[in-house]
Amino acid sequence: MISMDTRRWIESWPVFRQVAEHDPFGLGAAVKSRRTDQLEPRVRRADEVVKSVCPYCAVGCGQQVYVEAGRVTQIEGDPDSPVSRGRLCPKGSASLQLTTGDAREYRVRYRRPFGTEWEDLDLDTAMDMIADRVISARSTGWQSHFDGVRTRRTLALASLGGATLDNEENYLMKKLFTALGAIQIENQARL
Repeated sequence: MISMDTRRWIESWPVFRQVAEHDPFGLGAAVKSRRTDQLEPRVRRADEVVKSVCPYCAVGCGQQVYVEAGRVTQIEGDPDSPVSRGRLCPKGSASLQLTTGDAREYRVRYRRPFGTEWEDLDLDTAMDMIADRVISARSTGWQSHFDGVRTRRTLALASLGGATLDNEENYLMKKLFTALGAIQIENQARL
């Protein structure tokens, strides 16, 4: 005679349940454990789902961004996207780290020339430093004429946009650098 404990143990085997419940391919409830039966999707408690585009390359895979209590909790591929049809590459799948990762900085960090330590700056100081450097580079590298031809340009400024910029941001970068007189404007993500 088999003890009750042994019987329960045998009945807990997925293979036994597959045979007993006529589920030979293991596609039904026979293969669920108590733990997996209690699991719920990570996105079940989301307050809203926002459609977005992956920021990593020029492909433009669609993403669904799940937000709970004003905080991004999960990012998944968007099945409605004609580009990616719900799929994301490893970079796109890890894009949640852009918003919630431990390595994300929320302050301005600056290391002075020949310095060895980073220091924190307030945003206004950092923006003033950038503006001063742009104005200085533009004025020292300005060319009104070159070989007798009117150019009105500077070779001291250039822009290399990245794949994490969307179309609108790239458009604004192009406009800004053209207005500054730069002629070396490129984007590594263009098709």
